[in-house]
Amino acid sequence: MLDGAARVEDMVLAAKADGQRAIGVTDHGNLYGAVEFYETCRKHDVTPIIGLEAYMAANSRFDRPPRRGKIDDTGGDTEGGQKLYHHLTLLAETNEGYRHLRELSSLAFLEGYYYKPRLDWDLLERYHGGLIATSGCLGGVVLQALLQDDQKKALELGGRLQSIFGKENFFIELQDHGLAAQRRTNPMLRELATQLDAPLLATNDLHYVRHEDYEMHDALLCIGTGSRVADTERFRFESDQHYLKSAAEMRRLFHEVPDACDNTITIAERANVTIEFDNDALPEFPLPAALSTLSHKDGANRYLRDLSYQGAVERYGALRDDVRERLDYELEVIANMGFSDYFLVVWDLIRHARETGIRVGPGRGSAAGCCVAYCLRIVELDPIRYGLIFERFLNPGRKQMPDIDMDFDERHRGDMIRYASDRYGSDHVAQIVTFSTIKARAAVRDAARVLGYPPQLGDKIAKAMPPLVMGQDLPLEACFTSTPGFEGRFAEAAELRNLYASDGEVKHVVDVAKGFVDKRRQDGIHAAAVVITKEPVLEYVPVQRKSGPNGSNEEAPIVTQYEASAIEKLGLLKMDFLGLRNLAIIERALEHIRRRHGIEVDIDHVPLDDPKVFEMLRRGDSIGIFQLEGDKMRQLMRRLAPTSFDDIAALNALYRPGPLSENVHNDYADRKNARQSVSYDHGDLEEILSETYGLMIYQEDIMRV
Repeated sequence: MLDGAARVEDMVLAAKADGQRAIGVTDHGNLYGAVEFYETCRKHDVTPIIGLEAYMAANSRFDRPPRRGKIDDTGGDTEGGQKLYHHLTLLAETNEGYRHLRELSSLAFLEGYYYKPRLDWDLLERYHGGLIATSGCLGGVVLQALLQDDQKKALELGGRLQSIFGKENFFIELQDHGLAAQRRTNPMLRELATQLDAPLLATNDLHYVRHEDYEMHDALLCIGTGSRVADTERFRFESDQHYLKSAAEMRRLFHEVPDACDNTITIAERANVTIEFDNDALPEFPLPAALSTLSHKDGANRYLRDLSYQGAVERYGALRDDVRERLDYELEVIANMGFSDYFLVVWDLIRHARETGIRVGPGRGSAAGCCVAYCLRIVELDPIRYGLIFERFLNPGRKQMPDIDMDFDERHRGDMIRYASDRYGSDHVAQIVTFSTIKARAAVRDAARVLGYPPQLGDKIAKAMPPLVMGQDLPLEACFTSTPGFEGRFAEAAELRNLYASDGEVKHVVDVAKGFVDKRRQDGIHAAAVVITKEPVLEYVPVQRKSGPNGSNEEAPIVTQYEASAIEKLGLLKMDFLGLRNLAIIERALEHIRRRHGIEVDIDHVPLDDPKVFEMLRRGDSIGIFQLEGDKMRQLMRRLAPTSFDDIAALNALYRPGPLSENVHNDYADRKNARQSVSYDHGDLEEILSETYGLMIYQEDIMRV
């Protein structure tokens, strides 16, 4: 991150335009980009070669030698003059190879992390099947020996790699980025290939797509290292040749060894990896012994039905026909889509939380439209009473994993994850990685700083950009080109476009900043998402440990290397365990009331028509109230002047980017308070939209229309 500056789709399209039929990705020490890369290549009919530029410990991954001297691409020196780690290029030829990449990358984090996730010879011996290895770049073990003019050691190390991976699976890699060290060692590598009878492979290290992106990439490095472009002692690439070279350029560079280029085609033809999406990976809920005579699927369906009807009697008393019809329909859809286990897992987690005194939220999102969830006490809103539509949550015509957000007292989120680990196995549960990206305003400020301009210039450009909507920047490119989805806001960027046209410094900053936008700045742990799988998580995705600033890696939580969107595409169960401060505040307040006044307040059954509450909200006194405490939300609340619980629901629906951009929030407030007449685009809409003053503010409204 803050080094690889090539957008995946740009890179793939550039390769395809040059007639290249395959391209490889080798992220440093991880497989973060594998799924996006694979999908993009398949979309454009380019063969994806999934790889890993691994960090390799000098001896054992369990060694922790003290680091000495200057930090470089191999981590610096350790005692005895050895490097802290070396680089090794690994490419998956088969599905077995892809599985072994996941194993190697994961174990490097779990067992070998020391400055970097490191693997070793032992792991290579165990997980080499289906992989193609190369001697690597200047940071590889073979090249490091050659740089010390130790041909004997280079031959020994190259031979060891060849013996592990096999003669046809180990290549001597040649690179030429115009670096003196490469020009010096490439003849030695060719001689080594002859001695080992190993094939040559020409590659080009790619960190940006086009040659002209060099300046942007150099500036991006400065963001990562906290330096400026003009700093003389900073980390920088010694060459401007780390771009996607054309086939013709590569042939010219390696005209003396054409077979080195030919072998890239050989590897492309051998690489045949299929990433399986929509896996059947839902965990199986442990069923009562009484259902053991049934198949697990039938048992789960039966148990869910029994629990739902038991809960329905508790919720509704004597069951009305409409409740029975709704439950039967939902249970049939859930069973047919294979999601009974999912509902049982969620029910069990919520049940455990309540039984152990952990406060749980009342439920939100589309799950509130599910009567089964209401009867299981997963949510506290009656979808029949409030007219909520089940198909918004689970549509039988669209195979998509249901998504129920679970809100817990923030003090006990870790307890709930531990319970899931104990229930389904610690190797079946992991948290999910997330990536923060550089947004437009940050991009121009970062660009101005690293290019050496005064901070005032970055601020000037940022202030000329269109205002944030719901905290979101307008994409920088959309400020200069009318972009689908943002056409209505193009005019708001007129001041920025004028500055760009009239001020050379502004143009310089913006041009560099465009390359920064949406680049990943750092990785972290998703605030809510947890994955629970049928088989161990590592069977589906690579994992890592993510420690906090002062935490040890050994005690850090297990986290996937794929982000939430990829987890869902792979068909894995992603569940949101959200820790809410508001629930902790409620619990503390109830405890204070209990201690000071001896009163037990049933906060789950307070009246929804308390006039003092609406009086408070009309004043905008909502600091500390979940989703109602922002400045602009309080402004809207004062304008709307809520008088019923339905108005509070409307406030939440209106304060979204769509309604805000179309001024629907103000129209609703004015129509409610008779400052604007209520009208309908068609007479038949009055029956559906009368409660919302002729405006479609809920997804249910749109579905009914």
